[in-house]
Amino acid sequence: MTIYVGNLSYQATPEDLTEVFAEYGSVKRISLPSDRETGRLRGFAFVELAEDAQEDAAIAELDGAEWMGRQLKVNKAKPREEARSAAR
Repeated sequence: MTIYVGNLSYQATPEDLTEVFAEYGSVKRISLPSDRETGRLRGFAFVELAEDAQEDAAIAELDGAEWMGRQLKVNKAKPREEARSAAR
């Protein structure tokens, strides 16, 4: 499973996210997408922890939490195909 983290501060770094999510378990991967044209962060990230139970705990604790002056939206990431068809 992968966690979607939305409404992120544009100043957030992979190191910041690692520090927050490491409280819930071993961080396997962090993806912090940026805009192709401007290079500016897009305000969301994907985080993968070692175990699903750790990810569930992180979602339960962090969804709605304030971090870096913003209220986070944290949930299970939807597969790309599902996310694209829902946007149409």
